[in-house]
Amino acid sequence: MTTITISLPEDRAERLRHFADRLRITPEELVRASVDDLLSRPDDTFEEAAERVLSKNAELYRRLA
Repeated sequence: MTTITISLPEDRAERLRHFADRLRITPEELVRASVDDLLSRPDDTFEEAAERVLSKNAELYRRLA
């Protein structure tokens, strides 16, 4: 596992602690979960291709419905 250290302005660090406290987790766990969520999202290229295919075939899908 890799450790990453970041610097936050005090107001951001306080907000992070506040959110973590509300969720009853540590700030580190909140950041880790946020990074996991960000990295698990589909690639923008895939989403663009899917939208292009759906719009290109919209008439076909309408007829098949």
